[in-house]
Amino acid sequence: MTDQHIHCIVSDCHYWNQGNKCHANEILVANDAFGSQQPDNIDVASAGQLTPGTAGTCTATCCKTYVTKDSDQIKSDTVKRMP
Repeated sequence: MTDQHIHCIVSDCHYWNQGNKCHANEILVANDAFGSQQPDNIDVASAGQLTPGTAGTCTATCCKTYVTKDSDQIKSDTVKRMP
């Protein structure tokens, strides 16, 4: 498998790093309808049990892995910040 680079321009996310790189070891991308209907704790840990949906356009997608930088509420699932 080749190295993946996830680019992110949401600088207040805990996983954001210099060069606009996402340093989360896993991410969950969903369509906006799903993202707006689910609580924040629905993320990578439950990804294997979720039903895939369609988005139709790029603008109808969202990243469910976001967590505020320096937050006390870093998710306690399998997502880790890579070095």
